[in-house]
Amino acid sequence: MISTLGRYKIVSEIGQGAMGVVYKAVDPIIDRTVAIKTINLNLSRQELEEYEARFQQEIKAAGRLNHPNIVTIYDVGKTEQVAYMAMEFLEGQELKDMIASGNLPASEQVVDIISQVADGLWFAHQQDIVHRDVKPSNIMVLKGGIAKITDFGIARLPNSAVKTMTGLILGSPRYMSPEQVIGKTIDARSDIFSLGVVLYEALTGIAPFDGDNVNAIMYATVNTTPPPPSSHNRLLPPMLDLIAAKAMAKLLEDRYQSIKEFADDLREVRRQMDASRPATALKATTAPPTPPRPPAPIIPPEPLVDTATIPLAPAPGPAAKDDESGKALALSKTFDSFDATLRLAAMTDQTEDFRDYITATQKMRAYKGKIEAGSPLAPKAPAPPAPPPAPAPEPPKPKPKPVARPAPAPVPIARMEEEPATGGSGASNLIAVAAIVVLAAAAIALTIALLVK
Repeated sequence: MISTLGRYKIVSEIGQGAMGVVYKAVDPIIDRTVAIKTINLNLSRQELEEYEARFQQEIKAAGRLNHPNIVTIYDVGKTEQVAYMAMEFLEGQELKDMIASGNLPASEQVVDIISQVADGLWFAHQQDIVHRDVKPSNIMVLKGGIAKITDFGIARLPNSAVKTMTGLILGSPRYMSPEQVIGKTIDARSDIFSLGVVLYEALTGIAPFDGDNVNAIMYATVNTTPPPPSSHNRLLPPMLDLIAAKAMAKLLEDRYQSIKEFADDLREVRRQMDASRPATALKATTAPPTPPRPPAPIIPPEPLVDTATIPLAPAPGPAAKDDESGKALALSKTFDSFDATLRLAAMTDQTEDFRDYITATQKMRAYKGKIEAGSPLAPKAPAPPAPPPAPAPEPPKPKPKPVARPAPAPVPIARMEEEPATGGSGASNLIAVAAIVVLAAAAIALTIALLVK
């Protein structure tokens, strides 16, 4: 094993490929670990000159490729026997080894890997760079599922896409597009065909185009149509059959026109696969205990007031504001109970019922005789107000007490002038006294009836 290659110190040999050896090395200038892939140059002088021109072109192309799904190329160089390329050192597994192990990745993981590779190729195509050698051995899957595509432009080094060198073929015929096999001019759609072949093999573990030799493989690539991937793996969704068939279409116009369309369809399938999968049970099955809430303060209920026993307040006005609230109304001194009785009897059509009272009262008012001090008709002191009723048992809820209205004061009877006594005055006085008593009783009865109503 060589100890140095250019300025790089070789640490160990990682593996061997068909066209060279891959080494793990260290760049002593910046102390960075790199991977160096070598390519044996067993070419004629003319081919070496052509290779050198193409190699310089690849150096410029590699400087424009900076993408998360493309391995970063740090440096290129050559010696008398080999050409080498120093690139990012990746710790992972080639997709080729994952397929060869017999333990195929899950279909969801395959879709994720191919989608990421398509993203890297889309970035390269936008820089007018075609890979031309997309195959499982050039796809590295890192820890965490990140995929990176390697070896950009290596398949373009010789004069032809398929060139025999010491019995080997530069490139892999199983993953070449039909136009690449027959030597036509190729474009970015050639990488779409190659990535479709990789998708088919990663899903099924079987190469879609195979044969006993290179000629048989190339014939199958140009002339045969492989069965759908679901015929080998019935767990695959049918939409993957459509995507693989469109990516591996023989005619360019039937193929995806950009690799971005290819990636978009793959992500749509991935979304549908996630939607059909039952939800994963949560690890958190119980909620944290809720702290107890402080008890709410007890607010005593407001006492209910029975508004049915509250007297109606007068309408607000200037006079009402001056009066004290709750003050009882006084009886006007000009109030005439007899006139009020006449008006009330006329309004209620009861004049005939009080005819006797009216006649007796009119006679009494027309009497001019003298009324003795001891006579029942003499004016008396006003009666004391009625005592307040006994308090009722206290109800469950306090109610305002009714306001007691004072009894109407008796109408004073004017003292009549004295007249000279005559012989028939005694009998007249008795008649007058009886009439007054009857009228007073009737007036009291009428007042009580009116109050009751």
